[in-house]
Amino acid sequence: MKVGRKPTLFDHGRRPSSDDPFTFAEYFAGVGLARMGLEAAGWTPVFANDLDEQKRRMYEGHFGADEFFVLEDIHRLAESPEKVPHATLAHASFPCTDLSVAGRRGGLDAGQSSAFWGFHSLLEAQGEARPQLVLLENVTGFLSSNGGQDFRSALKAMNDLGYAVDPFIIDAAHFVPQSRPRLFVVCDRGSDPTECLAPDALEPSTLRPKALLDAVTRASDDIDWCIRSLPDLPPYGSRKLGEILDQVPAEDDQWWSQERADYLYSQMSERHQAVARRMMESRKWSHGTVFRRVRNGRSMAELRTDGIAGCLRTPKGGSGRQILFQAGYGKYRVRLLNADECARLMGANNYHIAVSLNQALFGFGDAVCVPVIEWIARNYLNNLVHASACSI
Repeated sequence: MKVGRKPTLFDHGRRPSSDDPFTFAEYFAGVGLARMGLEAAGWTPVFANDLDEQKRRMYEGHFGADEFFVLEDIHRLAESPEKVPHATLAHASFPCTDLSVAGRRGGLDAGQSSAFWGFHSLLEAQGEARPQLVLLENVTGFLSSNGGQDFRSALKAMNDLGYAVDPFIIDAAHFVPQSRPRLFVVCDRGSDPTECLAPDALEPSTLRPKALLDAVTRASDDIDWCIRSLPDLPPYGSRKLGEILDQVPAEDDQWWSQERADYLYSQMSERHQAVARRMMESRKWSHGTVFRRVRNGRSMAELRTDGIAGCLRTPKGGSGRQILFQAGYGKYRVRLLNADECARLMGANNYHIAVSLNQALFGFGDAVCVPVIEWIARNYLNNLVHASACSI
């Protein structure tokens, strides 16, 4: 792991000028991967907020962002909007715990996911000083949470603040070797209706699959949409798992004991064991990832070998830790993906990690994929800012 502290934003002399249109505030900032993606597309951060002290430690370990990172509950922050400087864009990856199909699905008004309403209250309190653009991010389960009512409620709430909305889905596997589909909603206060596509005229596509279009149809009655045409994504799965792996020597203690590796193998189904044996028969190393899941009351090890890792998750109870299975030359080895490899799966190459593996996994498991955010900025947000500047 890399230990160190990068110079701060203002050490670099990058204090934004008063006329810089590419400024953003980062809410539910986590470990700062949205910031990395936006900065790569030419944006400048002016504010960051999160409630988690451990994630702030990671954020500051990489960015040194003491100057503008506010550690505070979003509901309390909404009571003091003067703490937030003006920005063109607000990025908000609000908690997915109560929206995910893997969670309790309490909905947008329950537990952690109710933080969306704190964010909404802050925007409301900012009045006409609120950002021109908002980028929301969450799990695709948001579309069906509470029968689609949570999705509709959030969009209607953004409409009430003057924002037209445009949802789409991007799987990180178009950019990195990790399957991580996420829902994004661009919210724009200055949209031109003549540039918008009619929701009922859309055909299913990679960015707007049938499940999303069905959710749009269910929500459509009085929602102010501004759906725009977007370019094609890079090919799915063009990056492979082997590209992000460290070359770990066989004697390194990251590798599990053979006894422990054999036990993992014994937890595989016959079909997955057959795949593992074919990997072993090769005269080269190949790689797969393994997740432990409970099937019919039994803990099973499920092997994936298409070159794409499963979705990184926070390691609650240990089940979220992704396991590397390396096989070839008549044998196999097993270890956990390390923190640097998990960072690369999120597109956060060369991220400075100065915390424990478990803390790093909590940070990256909750984060956004860096090149996905960069793509959205370059192919969507930047165009809106340029169009707004030209209309003045």
